[in-house]
Amino acid sequence: MNSNEKQVTYTISNTYSTLNELTEQTKRVWFVFHGLGQLSTYFIRYFNELPSKENYIIAPQAQSKYYLNSSYSRVGACWLTKNNTGEGIENALEYIDTVHRNEKIPARCELIILGFSQGVSMATRWVASRKLECHHLVLYAGSLPKELIPADFAHLLGKQSKVTSILGDTDAYINEKRRHEEDAKTEHLFQGRATLVHFEGGHEIKKEIINAL
Repeated sequence: MNSNEKQVTYTISNTYSTLNELTEQTKRVWFVFHGLGQLSTYFIRYFNELPSKENYIIAPQAQSKYYLNSSYSRVGACWLTKNNTGEGIENALEYIDTVHRNEKIPARCELIILGFSQGVSMATRWVASRKLECHHLVLYAGSLPKELIPADFAHLLGKQSKVTSILGDTDAYINEKRRHEEDAKTEHLFQGRATLVHFEGGHEIKKEIINAL
């Protein structure tokens, strides 16, 4: 008995969430990538204290959804797994590109890209692979992909874009050793130009930190 794995290509649809309105008064557009087990509709609420007339928030939705508990009452989503990771990356990037094109962001607006937890891997891969220029890249409580190198972000450094890495000092997923490793990776990838922020707290989004960016 022979078992074979085959592949097909097909078209699918997926949702994403937005907060506020994109108008002539909008100064900043945020692309925010949620973490493992989250949904964009809930994740986007962490940004609801930003001035609404000046900030427009776009939250892409990871395509792979699953139940978070045995009662099947809560649903979360995942960007990637170790299974067919390369294909998963390309599928997710194509989806994010489509969201980006659909929103037609004016050139006058500052673009802020933020990834939280697993969302850091998608945010950085998107910026690196598409050579996307942004005003501010925010890496919040996540790990940088191993395959990325400093040259992937040279276009940001040349434009004097801001890079901020944020880690909680009691994060259950990032112990002290990992924090040092992630800080070192960030320093290496962004050639010492990133701002490293450590806060009192765990694996969580703090609105006061978001509001201060």
